[in-house]
Amino acid sequence: MTTLSTPPQEPAARPVRKTGTTFRRTRPGAPARPRKRGDTRFVLACLLPALVLFAVFMVYPTVNVFRMSLYTWSGFSPDMKFVGLDNFRHLLDDRQFVRAFQNTVTLLVVVTLVTMGMALFLAAIMTRQKLRGSNLLRFILYIPNILSVVVIAAIFSAVYDQNNGLLNGTLRAVSLDTWQQVWLGDQKLVLYSVGMAMVWQSLGYYMVLYMSSMASIPEELYEASSIDGASAVRQFFSLTLPLIWQNLRTSLTFFVMSAVNLSFVLVRAMTGGGPDGSSEVLLSYMYKQAYTNSSYGYGMAIGVVIFAFSFLVSLLVSRATRREPLQF
Repeated sequence: MTTLSTPPQEPAARPVRKTGTTFRRTRPGAPARPRKRGDTRFVLACLLPALVLFAVFMVYPTVNVFRMSLYTWSGFSPDMKFVGLDNFRHLLDDRQFVRAFQNTVTLLVVVTLVTMGMALFLAAIMTRQKLRGSNLLRFILYIPNILSVVVIAAIFSAVYDQNNGLLNGTLRAVSLDTWQQVWLGDQKLVLYSVGMAMVWQSLGYYMVLYMSSMASIPEELYEASSIDGASAVRQFFSLTLPLIWQNLRTSLTFFVMSAVNLSFVLVRAMTGGGPDGSSEVLLSYMYKQAYTNSSYGYGMAIGVVIFAFSFLVSLLVSRATRREPLQF
């Protein structure tokens, strides 16, 4: 006669008592592991220096910009007069501010479209096509990103020189003398001339960034799409672009914000906002008002507008590019 024996049951887990130390379980039946309060204190101690630096060099200056925008102050005298929102009301009637705002928007739209489009195109070509000298080309395109922006401004100032510049010299060499221009002296061309310098400075970095994302896509996906008859263009828009979309979305937001600062440095070094304010951007106009015209409060009001504009653009880009992420 066979006797069926019941399997031994695991003893019920005893309740964990909290005695000043927090316990947590990783799986049912596993022993509780203590998480000491000292760990939290150690993490906070490590974060404290970074938080202090962030508060001193980021939070306090930002709050101070908002506060100073409500005053009329030369920046040097001890006399400060509270004027409330009068500085912002004056902005609406300032034609130079409106023009600087329009120039900033134009640069952001044109430079972003050209840079992102060319970076994606070159990255796709050098990732999917076997080109001789692709590593050398990648190195050449990446060099401008490691150069100082002032050096880039000096290079393009020489390229755009009316008499001895590379651009006009090339046009003369190919018998296109009628195309020669005063690139940095023509009000209709100067903004786009600065934009080309911005594209040249940023193109290589984003090309390499997208190449690294495209290289991580499995080759089997491209082989399967080729068997289905997809062309290279169809593969790019239906396969490559959706799979690197999250990287593209993040880099697009970062580029738009960095382009605001980059435009200021290049305009300041190449044109100074001229001729007649035709290349003035928001940051350069703020700099002139605050530090050249001694209208510090008015300049800080422009700074508040730049802060709000940057935040709004980041929000719009984030919302416009939101989509369901694809994984492979």
